[in-house]
Order: sequence, then C-alpha cells, then structure tokens
Amino acid sequence: MKILGPQWSQFHQKESPGLWSPLLTLSSILYGLGVRLRLWAYECGLFKREYLPGFVVSIGNITAGGTGKTPAVVMLAQWARNEGHPVAVLSRGYGGKYRTKVLEVSDGNRIKAGPEQAGDEPYLLATRLSGIPVIVSKKRFLAGLFAHERHGCNFFILDDGFQHLELKRDLNLALVDAINPLGNGHLLPLGPLREPVDQLARANAYIVTRCNGPSPGEMVPGFLKGKFSSLPVFCADHVPESVVFPHSCEVYVPEFLKGKRILAFAGIAEPESFKQTLMGLGADIAYFRRFRDHYRFKRGDIHALIQMKEKQGAEYVITTEKDWVRVSPFAADRPDMAYLSINFELMSGQDEFFRMIKDGIKGSV
Repeated sequence: MKILGPQWSQFHQKESPGLWSPLLTLSSILYGLGVRLRLWAYECGLFKREYLPGFVVSIGNITAGGTGKTPAVVMLAQWARNEGHPVAVLSRGYGGKYRTKVLEVSDGNRIKAGPEQAGDEPYLLATRLSGIPVIVSKKRFLAGLFAHERHGCNFFILDDGFQHLELKRDLNLALVDAINPLGNGHLLPLGPLREPVDQLARANAYIVTRCNGPSPGEMVPGFLKGKFSSLPVFCADHVPESVVFPHSCEVYVPEFLKGKRILAFAGIAEPESFKQTLMGLGADIAYFRRFRDHYRFKRGDIHALIQMKEKQGAEYVITTEKDWVRVSPFAADRPDMAYLSINFELMSGQDEFFRMIKDGIKGSV
C-alpha cells in the first residue's frame, strides 16, 4: 500500500536519492555548516547556557525519527517519582500550536492542554505520567523554572533534549536504534542525522534501543564501545504492555492479539517496527497502512480504514498509542478500535544504569 506523504525514514536509507541528489547534498552541506557554527558558539561561550535549580537529565538522539525517546522518558520519570524525587518533564512541544512562553500540559493530577495545543508527545506523556507535571516551552529553561516555582520540582527530564544546548544538563543520555542506527550516514535533509556522528561524544551514556528487533546483535553496541570506549552502553527494548480499547475502557494483555485477524496502521517514524511487533504477538495482519510520521489524521482516513477492515474481514483495527492521540477525536466511539501500549525496558545493566543516575544526583547537590 502506498504511504501517504513522503516517508523520510525509507528515503534516508538510500545513499543517493537520484535526481534530487545535488540539491539535497548542497542543503545538507549548508545545514552541516550551520550545525557546526552553533556548536562552536556554545563551546566558545558566545551563546549563554542556563542552569536550573536541580538535577537535569536529557534523553535524546542525533537522528530524526524514532529511537523510542517517549517510552524512555516515561520509564525514567516513573522511576524518579517512585524514588521520591519531585520530577517534571520538559518538552519543546513539537507540532503544538501553543503561543504562550510556557504551557502547563499537566500539573501531575489534571491534563490542561490537548495534543493540538501541546503537541503529540507532551500530551501522551501527560496521559502516562500520573503525579508528574509535563511542561512545554521553546526554552526548556523557562519550563524548568515554572516547574520548580509552581510544583517544587528539582529533578528535570528533557524530552528530546540532546540538541537543546541552551540548557546545562548533569546527565546526557543518547539513544541509538539497533535496527537503523544512522541511516545513510548523511546530515539532514540528505540523511537522518541532526548532527555529525562525532557529536555523540557529548553523551554521558548510550542506550541502544530495539535490541530484540528482527536483526538483534552486537553491531551497534560494539560500534559505540569501540568509538567511545570510556562511556557505558546499555541495551533496551520496547516491550508490549497492553491492548487498550478506549471506547469500552477494556484492557487486555498483548497476547490477546494472537490469532486475531486485524487491520493495523501507524503514522510514526518507523511503522515497520510496529508491524513487526504485532506479528511477533501472533496477530493475523489482514492489511497494514503506513502514514508519514506525525500525520494529522482526518475523519475520512478513519472511515476508509473501517471500510477496509470490513472488506478484509478483520475483527479489530489496531494502532500505536502515539497515533491514538491524533486518531481519538474521530474514533473514540469505535468499539473495534484499540491501541497497543509499549513499555521501555532495560535488558542489561539496569542496576548500573540507575546507580549512575543516583551518583549524578549526589554530584549535582
């Protein structure tokens, strides 16, 4: 089935995009010059860095698209809350239409802004993180000050913060996808890289995600250990947690999908990874529809999917939790539609990972 809109995750696997190659190569060179100039300005002190009153940990990557940052933020925020830290999540609010300097998406008890205003990821984080404020701002420093002054937070998690050099952090975590780590190795827009690969050296630790994917192995962890030998490398995976039917509020274990004939769709950076997850759960996928990342679903899209479900004789329509945020206005009354929620789990070195964070907190006091 043809993907709606350009699928950059596939485009960025190609060494040469054909006729567009000269234009994209030039754009990539100019983009790289801009990135290096900005990095140099921060290194030389020409651009000022701000400091928040507390422990700041950033979760990010150097590629455009899905390495699993949102589930990783959920995992770390829940751990910090359970450890008794007053934690807040700070996000840029990508795609949100908010116009204020700071937007409180959630105060930890009540969600105050929807996905249209806040952006998909902050809203999803707000729905998953009970007792944890989620604040968005173009300047994460202002979001952190708001969380500190309004909620007394002193443990701050930067969602997608690797490139947000304006804010000083105590711990820099870089996520690298095991299946598709660096694409074709080129900078945007010719490739998926936001920064040159050598900028991974800014990290304090690496988390290799999707380590249990269709092509698991030691290639990516080995590459990181060889190039940045002094830094720890952890492996993680996205583990299905539950199948949620919002209309009926019914929740099932992931094995519920085994043998079920379904129609599935995804508008994320790596839709194929979602398809592989469903197949791994034993679902009989009658039809799979790929949409571009952050695709804004319309009522007609959902109607077409329901028609295809009937045509294919499928029982259910399944999507990702992130897509459900954008789908729900048109599908909340559908008892046959559900989403698959995902947990982020460290597969190795869990004790070492959290010990590293605890040591970082002690060192920041």
